[in-house]
Formats: sequence, structure tokens, C-alpha cells
Amino acid sequence: MVRRNLKRPAIKRNASSQLDQEPLQHSCAETVYEPPVRFEPHPSPDPVKSEWTEKPVRVYADGIYDLFHFGHARSLEQAKKLFPNTYLLVGCCNDEVTHRYKGKTVMTEAERYESLRHCRWVDEVVPDAPWVINQEFIDKHHIDYVAHDALPYADTSGAGKDVYEFVKSAGKFKETKRTNGISTSDVIMRILKGYNDYVMRNLDRGYTRKDLGVSYVKEKQLRVNMGITKLRQKVKEQQEKMGKKLHNVAKTVGMHHSEWVENADRWVVGFLETFEEGCHMMMVKFLLKLDHHFYLAYT
Repeated sequence: MVRRNLKRPAIKRNASSQLDQEPLQHSCAETVYEPPVRFEPHPSPDPVKSEWTEKPVRVYADGIYDLFHFGHARSLEQAKKLFPNTYLLVGCCNDEVTHRYKGKTVMTEAERYESLRHCRWVDEVVPDAPWVINQEFIDKHHIDYVAHDALPYADTSGAGKDVYEFVKSAGKFKETKRTNGISTSDVIMRILKGYNDYVMRNLDRGYTRKDLGVSYVKEKQLRVNMGITKLRQKVKEQQEKMGKKLHNVAKTVGMHHSEWVENADRWVVGFLETFEEGCHMMMVKFLLKLDHHFYLAYT
């Protein structure tokens, strides 16, 4: 049979759209750059051997899609490539349903819908998607298949053990593969690990401690720590400059370079230890006075 040149169906876009990784950090004092992880291309499911027809196969995928990332996009890519001619509908649960059955999200429902609309694989976004798919929903949207990873997804609504139990039993389920190493929970954990650094960065950008939900004491503590970190960096830079000068002096007087460096290091370390101890004692006294002030103010 001769394959005809057929126009692909027009992609639906919502005209009423309303909305127009930094290195992993472990502490204020040190930034750790981990080697980049290489994500190999995710093999798409083998396309079904079928003739190209004018009518596309309507595939439905759903989820929460909070902090939309490339793991989400890769799963949607697989769903889009299930058939030679696929029309991909993507359902996204609203805030009320999501908070009831899964928990609080970072992004609002409007932000999550808008993120999906900008994914190249998505033909149509279905807002207010149901937590569990039923026959009525399938008929309403003329869904041929539902795509998701094959692991049972616990149904906290109480309708069953797996939210995809119905479509699996009906033979309308198509499996996609998850991308290891990336998830919304992983992204949130990275932010929490570098919490102090992110707070300081946003304070420097003009956010107030109230905007960030940080107490007065916590803000002062972070600023003191940041000041000590900057001072350490300056001392280190001065130490490197001094090392170069000592090397030149050692050459001039004929003394071995290692003797000069050893003495210089001893002097600098002694200074830093004395300075850090003094700063620590000063900060402890300041926090004690602050606590005493709040105690008097509220008793």
C-alpha cells in the first residue's frame, strides 16, 4: 500500500493561558561540584506495526507534574512515540485533588498546566484530571490507550490497589519507562540540603526574612556565618599572594622555599584559629543577649 502524505492533526493550545540547577551546595563554607550525570537516551517503545491512517491514535497520560523536569518530558516523549500517528492528551490533577491524595505541591495548578502546554510532545492538556480513570472519562475524551510506567500506583482514594487497574484490565494500558536519578522529590531534597545557601542568596537579592519564613535570630546567624566564610576566602587569597612573595624572597636570600612556606602557614593558621575562636564567642554572647531580650519582651 502506498503511504499517503497526510497532514498531522492541529495541536490544540489553550489561548487563555494566564502565565506568561545551581551546583549542589552542602554548607556556606564549601561548594561541592559533583561530576555531571549523563542520561542516556531513553528507548521509546517499539511503534506498533500499522498503516499510517488519517485518524491518529489518541493516547492519554496523566500525573501531577510538579516542578516539571526532563524526567516528565522523557516519559511524555515515549507516550507520543507509541504509534506512528499519535495525538497525546495529558491530564493534570488540580490542587484540591492533589493535596487530598498526594500532598502539598510547590507549583499551583495553573503553573503546572502552563508548564505542560510548553512541552513539545503534548498536543492537548486536560486540566482537572480525575485521580482514577473510568470508562466515562475515556469515552468523553475518545481515549484509545493510557500511558504510564508499569509499577502499581497506590490508590489512596480507596477505589483500588492501583489507579490504573481499570485500564490495565481493559487492555488499554501502554507502558513507559521512568528516568532514574530525577524526580520532583529529588529536586526538593537538593534544595533542602543547600537550604542555608539558598536563604542567604535570596536575602542578598532583596528578599526579607519574612518573605523567606526565617526568624530574626536565624537571619543574624546566617549573616555572621557568611561573613566568616568571606573572610576565610580573603585570607586564603592573601595567603596565596604571600606564598608567591615568600618564594621570591627565598630565592633572593638563598633560603629553601619549603621553610618559608612552613613558617607562613603556621602564622596564618594561628591567626585564623584565634580569629575564629573570638568570632564564635562573640556570636554566642550575641545570641544569648538576644534570647534574653526576647524572654523579657514576652514575659
